[in-house]
Amino acid sequence: MARVEIYTKEHCPYCRRALALLATKGVEPLNYEISMGGPRRAEMIERAQGGTTVPQIFIDGAHVGGCDDLMVLEAAGRLDGLLAA
Repeated sequence: MARVEIYTKEHCPYCRRALALLATKGVEPLNYEISMGGPRRAEMIERAQGGTTVPQIFIDGAHVGGCDDLMVLEAAGRLDGLLAA
């Protein structure tokens, strides 16, 4: 199974939606909670090439994007292949 990392904030509906989809796939991602900012937020912005919104999702180190991007992968039937890698 692929390594999935997600940067989230508390009370973020998009974060909850992305986490729920991953849960249906049996994926328990490494969840970096960045509500209070700090070094993890700076790390996220650097890894996401300037992306400041949450969630920011990475599969095996590759930047997938946010919740909408994850949903597009699922709708296109490509998410399972990425997660199985």
